[in-house]
This record gives sequence, C-alpha cells and structure tokens, in this order.
Amino acid sequence: RFWLLIGRFQQPKSRTRGAGVGLGPGSVLRVSESEPSTASGTTAATVPDGAAHTAGAAGAASSASEPRREPTTLLRAAVRPRLLVVLIVLLGMAALCARLGVWQLDRAEQRGAQVERRQVAAQEAAAPGPLGDVLAPQESFGGNLVGEHVRVRGRYEPAGQLLVADRVLDGRVGYLVLTPLRVSDAGGRAGWTGADPVLPVVRGWVASPADARALLTVPDGEVTVTGHLQSSEASGSADSPPGQTDAVSSAQLVNTWGGPIYSGYLVLAQSQPAQPAGLALLGPPTLGGGEGGNWNVQNLAYAFQWWIFAGFALFLWLRMVRDEAAGDGIAEPATEPAVADKPQQRPSVDVL
Repeated sequence: RFWLLIGRFQQPKSRTRGAGVGLGPGSVLRVSESEPSTASGTTAATVPDGAAHTAGAAGAASSASEPRREPTTLLRAAVRPRLLVVLIVLLGMAALCARLGVWQLDRAEQRGAQVERRQVAAQEAAAPGPLGDVLAPQESFGGNLVGEHVRVRGRYEPAGQLLVADRVLDGRVGYLVLTPLRVSDAGGRAGWTGADPVLPVVRGWVASPADARALLTVPDGEVTVTGHLQSSEASGSADSPPGQTDAVSSAQLVNTWGGPIYSGYLVLAQSQPAQPAGLALLGPPTLGGGEGGNWNVQNLAYAFQWWIFAGFALFLWLRMVRDEAAGDGIAEPATEPAVADKPQQRPSVDVL
C-alpha cells in the first residue's frame, strides 16, 4: 500500500501485466493488488470487503431452495409434540360440541312433550263430532285424524272380542280389550249405502287374561260411544293364542270380523249406557303414541349440527397428521447461511 500511495503522485510511463516484464535502467518496479478484471481487460469497480461478504451471503441464501421435512409414518407424525397439543385442544372442542348436542336432544324431547300435552288437552276439551264427518269405511286414514274426538252409534259384537297382548299402561304390561262395533249411525255426511261397517273399539286395559274374563261383558243393545281415533297398525303374527292378537290391524281383523271395516280404530272415552267398571281407560292417542315419540324438529337439527362440529374437529386433526406424515412441513433454515467465496485479487505490476 505504500507504493500505491507513491504511485498516485507520479505519472506512470508504462504498465505491463503478466510475467516476464522487461525493465530498463533507472526503472522503478511497483507491485500492487489490483481489482478483478473483466473479460475486456478494464478494471472492475472496487467493492468493500464487508459489502462483498454480505452480498455473497444473500445470494447464496436466495439461490438455495428451502429444505422440506422427510416423509414419515402416520404414527410417528401423530406423536410429535406439536400435534399432541393440537389433539388435546381439538378433543376438548369435540367433547364440548358433543355435550351441547346431547343438551339439544334433551330440549327436543322436552319441547315435544309440551306440544303433546297441549295437543291432548285440546283434544279432550273439544266436543266430539260425528264419525261420518271425518272418516268413512274403507277410506284411507290420514295422519291428521290421530286423536280426533268423534261420536258414533252401533251395537257391540261380544263374540268377536280379542285381547291385544304386550300393551303398556303406566309402566305395567298388560292387554287391551278390543271389541268390534257394528256401526248403525256414523252421523255427518251421507254416502255409505252398503252393509253396516265394523269399527274396532279399544274399550280398556287389563293386567291379565284372567282379569279380562270378568270384564268382557258388553252393554246390551245399541250404544253411543265417544272416543279418539287412532290409525290402524300393521298386521301382526298369525300364531297368537286363541282369543288374542298382537296388533290392532284392520287388514287382519277383516278376515275374522268381516267387512266393510274402518281403516282406524276408536280408543273409548265414554259409553252410553256405561260399560262394566274395572276396565282402565286409555288416554287420547297422539302421533308419537304417547311414549315420548314426539320431538321438536328445530332442536333435533341443532343437536345434529353440534355433533357434526365434533366430528369435524377430529377430522381436522387426522388431516393435519396426514399432511405432517407426507412431509409438507418446511424445516427451519440453517443457523449459519453459506458464505460466498471472496473474489481473488491478482497482483499488477507497474513499471515507473
């Protein structure tokens, strides 16, 4: 560097690069470090050492692609600490959503029971109308007729009475007393001109067949009965004991009682003249059958919605495990980036 400072104050007479330079008498030889030359032989611009180091490091970091995690098994990916923490959080969320779904299910049952009680109260308070106004023999039974309060006149046929097995009343299992009523006056609209139809009537409930024997007596002559309609059931078993059946099915009863027959049956509420005491009367039927079958649809939808959220939380964790096992996570960069090599400087020879 000393000779470089001196060279700034002197006019060089000649400059030669390379080896084997000839020197005349009195010539001064100066050797200095020169900047890297370009292909055309001109001198490149001088760059400070610190700046060159920083630029080389940045170029190396940008040119190198970021490494990715190696693929692994699902089990190894699932037990990584990060995914275990996520699993605990998502399990808590799933448990909360599942509990909210159960709560909504309880609300659906409670609100359905409230609607059912209001429906029964309205049916009991309504005055009975003529059976002929709502249902004709051999006519299809609509769901809107369940619990309809009606009045009809006819004559019981005690020879065709049956016991319907396995029926529950107030938590006890017993039998329904089912009696055919040959209808003589359904009232209401006219139009039926055939033979007198048969209406199945559930006159009450007994605990055992032995109790029923003393209660099968029916009022003599014509009776006027009021009660609530219920839809006919599906056909039951054909091998029931004599005098018994396991279903109140009009399609099955017509083979025993003859026809024409109504597609529904009557749950007795009152009879004139009165029937013998001892038969326990049933309450008005509902669409849910009075066994908690009515559910509030809105709360049911909320319950299913919460359970879907719980399932989605678990699905999300499984998806994260699969992505982790596939090696989709990006590894952390190296602590010390690669440093670019400092360009070499070639010495220059000046002849003064």
